[in-house]
Amino acid sequence: MTTPQDQQLSRGALTALVVGSMIGSGIFAVPSAFGRSTGGLGALIAWAIAGTGMLMLAFVFQTLSRRRPDLDTGIYAYAKEGFGNYLGFASAVGYWIGCCLADVACLVLIKATLGQFFPVFGDGTTPVAILSASVLLWAVHILILRGVKEAAALNTIATVAKIVPIAVFIFVAIAGFKADIFAVNFWGGEERTLSSVATQVRNTMLVTVFVFVGIEGASVYSRYAKKREDVGIATVLGFLGVLCLLIMVTMLSYGVLLRPDLAALPTPAMAGVMASIVGPWGLIFVSIGLLISILGNYLSWSLLAAEVLHSAAKNKTMPSFLAGENKNGTPSAALWLTNIVIQVFLLVTWFAEYAFTLALKMTSSMTLIPYLLVAAYGLKLAWTGETYAPDERGRSVDRVRGAIAVLYAAGMLYAGGAKYLLFSAVLYAPGTFLYFLARREQKKQLFTLPEMIVFAVFAIAAIAAVYALATGMLTV
Repeated sequence: MTTPQDQQLSRGALTALVVGSMIGSGIFAVPSAFGRSTGGLGALIAWAIAGTGMLMLAFVFQTLSRRRPDLDTGIYAYAKEGFGNYLGFASAVGYWIGCCLADVACLVLIKATLGQFFPVFGDGTTPVAILSASVLLWAVHILILRGVKEAAALNTIATVAKIVPIAVFIFVAIAGFKADIFAVNFWGGEERTLSSVATQVRNTMLVTVFVFVGIEGASVYSRYAKKREDVGIATVLGFLGVLCLLIMVTMLSYGVLLRPDLAALPTPAMAGVMASIVGPWGLIFVSIGLLISILGNYLSWSLLAAEVLHSAAKNKTMPSFLAGENKNGTPSAALWLTNIVIQVFLLVTWFAEYAFTLALKMTSSMTLIPYLLVAAYGLKLAWTGETYAPDERGRSVDRVRGAIAVLYAAGMLYAGGAKYLLFSAVLYAPGTFLYFLARREQKKQLFTLPEMIVFAVFAIAAIAAVYALATGMLTV
């Protein structure tokens, strides 16, 4: 279906979607998140690994947008085309749930930030915090129903607004940087060995995944692009800009406070670093920036979540009712289901001891499988030569990029540990009910034999996770 011209997005708007999706709560939390796990050397290695892996993934998205312009629903469509209906569905539902969890993380952190000034909000999971977060959830729901173009324009404004406090923080941190403190923090502990640094690096990897989630924003919205080539350019430009900001925020913080002090900072940690240099006004300034940032980030995730469901329904991988649109061209049915699920997750935070950290790591775990499938499809095209001319020079480069992206995504799943993979299965397995509805209304076979095996793995892992939770072997 052709997108109306007044709903089409420019390169700048697409880039803002990428940046807006990636810059949210994560960048404001990295000083303490890294401080708890590693020192300066480990942080440099972690960002080098994450930056290389995600850059290769960004190049895969860019390549696929050129080679398969007919697949205009991004992350889900590539998995379906490359590996069949059920893995395409798994990619869509996994990414969608990841978006929902990211929105929950945003809502919890908004209230936790307000809790520093108004104790009634506590850590973001008090009754008042959950009630007010629910009001915000449905207010944004009404905004998005007015049209994707309007919501994307607001996202662009929020993206620009949240860059300002980050830029001010970087400027202040440069002025307050102390080389002797950075030197003490460099190894991350008394044991100055490569094995110690390797352990530190592994402990930070899921955090690095979370801050980059959203890199696919332009690809998901490719059907709205004025020019198809803008999709790949927006993805790479947005990624490089965010990577530079993340590295500067992390490394400069190691030159301001000692690692134990960084680790002890409450959320948002960037505010604590700022306050240690300029005084109390720094806490207020960064907290305001965080609220603007997360509100924009929340809006981006809501847009992405609804769009993935809607696109999958139009391509007959989700039930057809999710393809419904309102008079403004907004995927209203998908938006309703998305926000109902977010509301349920929000209520569950009442029972989680560390709701924000759980939502952060679960977002990373849920989105890594879709990322792995996209990278594998890019590698598959380059390996088989499909869409490539005979002896095309760029094919070998694309093969290397795809292979690195596959290794990166698989490595991150391993680094995250079995706990979050089991929790992911608890969400993947019941999510298959939507696939069952879609296949039944199309009167098609539910699974092929390989797909049945994949579903069985999800189901067994989900049962194991539920048993482990019930017996106390795993905790939320």
